[in-house]
Amino acid sequence: MKLLIRNLARTTTEASLRRLFEPFGTLQSCHLVMDPVTGLSKGFGFVEIPKAGAAKAAMKSLNQTELDGNRIRVKRAERLAPSDSTDSSQ
Repeated sequence: MKLLIRNLARTTTEASLRRLFEPFGTLQSCHLVMDPVTGLSKGFGFVEIPKAGAAKAAMKSLNQTELDGNRIRVKRAERLAPSDSTDSSQ
């Protein structure tokens, strides 16, 4: 299950995010979204935990906790719907 973590401090690193989530199980991935121009974090990232139960436990336990001075928000990442490129109404 892929989780979205929002309201991260600009100083939060992937390593600190990984350390926060690892107690809940093996992480498939951990990724901070970075600004390509400044090289700084955009303040959100994603963690993927393969076991749904572990991901739900992490979400429940870590939502609204403090990391690097910011109260983070953790929720299930929503899949983006593919854009409808067959729209001929234009």
